[in-house]
Amino acid sequence: MDIKQRKILLLGGYGLVGTAIIRKLLQYKPKEIIILSLFEHESKSACDLLDSESGSTILTPEWGNIFIRHSLKDLSRQDILGQSQNRQQLLHDVMDPFDDEILSTSMLDVLISKHQPNIIIDSVNSATGLAYQDIYNGYYSLSNELEKAKSTETLSNQLIEEIEKMLTTLYVPQIIRHIQILHQSMVNNKTGVYIKVGTTGTGGMGLNIPYTHSEEQPSRVLLSKTSLAGAHTLLLFLMGRTPNGPICKEVKPAAAIAWKGIEYGEVKKHGKPIQLYDCSVEQAETLKDTFSFSGNHNWNDTGESLKSVYIDTGENGIFSRGEFETITAAGQMEFITPEEIADNIIFEILGDSTGHDIINALDNSIMGPTYRAGYMRHFALEKMDQLMKEFDSESIAFEILGPPRLSKLLFEAQLLKKICGEFSCIIAEDLDDLVQRAENYIENNPGLRSEMISVGLPILMADGKRILRGPIVKIPAQLGRKSLTIQSDKINEWAYAGWIDLRIENMALWQTRIEKILSNIDDLPPSDTSSRFHHGIQYWKENDSLEIGKLAAWIFNHEDEGLRIKR
Repeated sequence: MDIKQRKILLLGGYGLVGTAIIRKLLQYKPKEIIILSLFEHESKSACDLLDSESGSTILTPEWGNIFIRHSLKDLSRQDILGQSQNRQQLLHDVMDPFDDEILSTSMLDVLISKHQPNIIIDSVNSATGLAYQDIYNGYYSLSNELEKAKSTETLSNQLIEEIEKMLTTLYVPQIIRHIQILHQSMVNNKTGVYIKVGTTGTGGMGLNIPYTHSEEQPSRVLLSKTSLAGAHTLLLFLMGRTPNGPICKEVKPAAAIAWKGIEYGEVKKHGKPIQLYDCSVEQAETLKDTFSFSGNHNWNDTGESLKSVYIDTGENGIFSRGEFETITAAGQMEFITPEEIADNIIFEILGDSTGHDIINALDNSIMGPTYRAGYMRHFALEKMDQLMKEFDSESIAFEILGPPRLSKLLFEAQLLKKICGEFSCIIAEDLDDLVQRAENYIENNPGLRSEMISVGLPILMADGKRILRGPIVKIPAQLGRKSLTIQSDKINEWAYAGWIDLRIENMALWQTRIEKILSNIDDLPPSDTSSRFHHGIQYWKENDSLEIGKLAAWIFNHEDEGLRIKR
């Protein structure tokens, strides 16, 4: 995609890589670069820093946490988890089914909808931000409260709070919800390109990485970061295979990234100066049977902070000369400069192949559908047809593959096949008669009826008020609930997702589907014998037969927008 006069949203624009990317982008004269950072002072500082280099490009600051809803975007994690109402809101936004309310109230969707960028570049270290919430530390706090509850047999407010906090630190639901919001917002706002600066989590090193965040090697927190980075990549891989979405790419540096500056000054950790303490030999603490984390307080606060020469590596913090020399030595993490990363980002946006796009690498290295499998497919179907005739058995749906909607469609198609047999019969039938015939067939054929309800699919009768069901119901999902309030919109929702629906509206929908298929067949040039149409006349067969799997696949492809776009 051309960069000139485009609107570009840069997530993580204040960081080391983000700043380098902006400088490279400015050379191509984009119309506007929206620079997002976590804090207001960071995004405004980045705009001020680069203002003299921006020329005609508008630099717009934005700030806030992109992983939560807009109303909470400026709160620290401590402030969010410290309030019961905020915790409940966060759990709802992450754990409940994805819907328009969750989308429209999210920080990310508000941002994308406001600016409607042509290109989004994401240099936020997402894996670090989510994995360093540290589920393991939360586990220890929760375990302590659970032990207290066992001894006292009471459910304390503190235990409830720790359970809620633990649920908010679950990494996978958070990254899934982030991708759902990101993808849908980009589709809605017609973003053309999304490119992610990812991470390996270990700077390219293996399980033997010497640099850790705890006494164990390798650290579970560090491995959580790597796991999340891998999950993030595969979710982006799926996003890139979804129709109507943006071009999706990821560049994943596998080395330490450096550097932003080299200075002498106050050394800060997590934004706070490291205070200097001293403990003389005379004040030594004698080791006994137990070790106290609080100590004997025999140390002295010097009133000063640590000052030294350091190299600033951006998001990874500041390192001493010794630390930098060690980590960048041959055989260790070594390092890559942010400008090199920025060059690859720009080349990928412009359409050049750098060889460093992870999504493209996955596309080119995975094993996809094969000629042999396609050749063998009809043998499998023929053998199943043979056994079905031999044992007088209908092989429709077991609700093992899922989703319930697939089983619903297959059973409904089978019902139409039984009462009509052919496409032309279905569309020629009077709707009231079709509904009555379907209901009569269900009433008089306990075998088919039993299969439907036994795999968890209720049968909604034509009046829309009665259902036939068994002990298992797949839709609605129980989710720990014993009952639900029935509303008309909910019945429509459940019937769509996994109920056999005998109402006239659903039969009308099936007639419309068949009409579309037949219309598509009629539009095919009968004299065309080329390879142009893989769902041509021969696919549907000229004898007008009804095959339930083909119908369900057509609905998934055309109606449910579930088409596979890469083979």
